Amino acid sequence: MNHAQAADVYLQLGAVVFVLGLGARAASRAGLSPIPLYLLAGLVLGSLDIPALHGEFIQLAAELGVILLLFIIGLEYTAEELTGHLRRFRRIAALDAALNFAPGFALGLLLGWDIVAAIVLGGVTWISSSSIALKALSDLGRLRERETPAIVSILVVEDLAMAGFLPLVASLLVGGGVLASLGSLLIAAVAATATLVGAIRFGESLGRIVSHHSEEVVLLSALGLVLIVAGTAERLQVSAAVGAFLVGIALSGEVAHRTRNLLTPIRDVNAALFFLFFGLQLDTSELPGVALPLLALVVVSAATKAVVGWRAARLVGAGPEGRARAAAALVARGEMSIVLASLGAGAATGLEALAAGYVLVLAIAGPVLMRYPAFVDMLARRLTRRPVPARVI
Repeated sequence: MNHAQAADVYLQLGAVVFVLGLGARAASRAGLSPIPLYLLAGLVLGSLDIPALHGEFIQLAAELGVILLLFIIGLEYTAEELTGHLRRFRRIAALDAALNFAPGFALGLLLGWDIVAAIVLGGVTWISSSSIALKALSDLGRLRERETPAIVSILVVEDLAMAGFLPLVASLLVGGGVLASLGSLLIAAVAATATLVGAIRFGESLGRIVSHHSEEVVLLSALGLVLIVAGTAERLQVSAAVGAFLVGIALSGEVAHRTRNLLTPIRDVNAALFFLFFGLQLDTSELPGVALPLLALVVVSAATKAVVGWRAARLVGAGPEGRARAAAALVARGEMSIVLASLGAGAATGLEALAAGYVLVLAIAGPVLMRYPAFVDMLARRLTRRPVPARVI
């Protein structure tokens, strides 16, 4: 790259990051998460064909944003809390899979797609976006609310389930037999379990490796450790973000507090680039042709996901507003849904367009609904015809 090309890249990236800053400023004044504005910026900038946004640097920074986001969220919880929540919410997680896989799978069959394409769409509607939900929780200052552990537990179970679902779908798409598909599923399940057990068993050792009086040493050690585990998890067919989350779970005490403070600014920059990159990848040109099934899928699957969040929050004793916040937090779909749709590209006409529009609508609606839990509560009461409780004077 010569000096002129480098100058162009710096100017383009600088302008893009400055625009993201303006979006974050506007969102802050409105009391909203900036995620919807980042996504819309990606859609708009994608139509302008800016060369700097199509390089590997942006993609790598975007992926790093998700990894750091999940790592820092993991620092909020201990290994004992995680395993306890996973046991406590196993029935809710099963309900989540049943309720939210069904709308996409059923619509795929109604559209005349074959069963593999319908399974892909079922996965698209099943999996919530951990990155969007957790970033919005952080932006809105709700990480320590009563219902948040329930939300995190469901998201983690979904991500771990995807570690088995993705290779299963990939095997089905290439025409692999039942035994080959089950073999891929077993390998992924073993890898996910090994990653979880390793994070819990060697947590104290990891803390000693990272701990130091120098902030520079802590920053470099923690970042290097997260990337090593994330890369290893990806090799084992477990999500890199899940691996990073488990490292965060393993670290605790003072080292976790220092690491969180040091990495948060880096996380915020890279997370903004992730949502921008996510918006850049969405192709909306074919949306008019799938508008009606898209609308039906959005309404039905938003409602089924909200039911899961509501019940999970009730299980931990959250009040009506906390239940509404949990219901809204799980509505957003995101990166994993797009990965599934890309994996199934060509399996059925309109699959990618339907998934892109679906993700775009719910990725924007989720954080907005999280900002207004009272509206979600009112809507739920009207749909279920439950009376508004009288005010205690």
